[in-house]
Amino acid sequence: MRLALFDLDNTLLAGDSDHAWGDYLCERGILDGIAYKARNDDFYQDYLAGRLNITDYLNFSLAILGRSSMAQLEQWHREFMRDCIEPIILAKGEALLAEHREAGDQLLIITATNRFVTAPIAARLGVDTLLATECEMADGRYTGRTTDIPCYQAGKVTRLQRWLTENARNLDDSTFYSDSRNDLPLLEQVSHPVAVDPDDSLRVTATERGWPVISLR
Repeated sequence: MRLALFDLDNTLLAGDSDHAWGDYLCERGILDGIAYKARNDDFYQDYLAGRLNITDYLNFSLAILGRSSMAQLEQWHREFMRDCIEPIILAKGEALLAEHREAGDQLLIITATNRFVTAPIAARLGVDTLLATECEMADGRYTGRTTDIPCYQAGKVTRLQRWLTENARNLDDSTFYSDSRNDLPLLEQVSHPVAVDPDDSLRVTATERGWPVISLR
């Protein structure tokens, strides 16, 4: 069974779920619509430029999880899925997942966005295996901190290699779909790297190396 690996944000989705979660909280007055949004936007620009300080960002973005009850977070996330995620799920992305599923490949979403935000999205897309940045929990609720290695840049490779070892799998004939320069470390590990609606940096790299460039938009 071959592995078909998918980035999530701006690959299977026509947008970034992590950034959209911050916007959702601001639009509903849960977080400061000016100060929080401005900083959230700044972090997102750093991510797009490949210079995000992931520790600073996680300390910023996960704090709300530690301040809120599980019931409240679940209610917010249901609304977030309905209002913000459903409209940006790409039909061509779902078709690509179905194509690999029908071919007998094992599907895996690997994303820098945290598991709280992304687990319901992966479930909605019918993908059982998710590697994401982890949110620490204690006594049945979130602490507002991260745990484990962030699933970002080279951290994606580390997290995937651990999963491969634990599941006695390998990357033979594997495919990875991504839009982002931040995923270059993992794109270089797989048999079939595919750039999906890539950012300018990844598009140049893909063209230079002869990687397929596709659009799911």
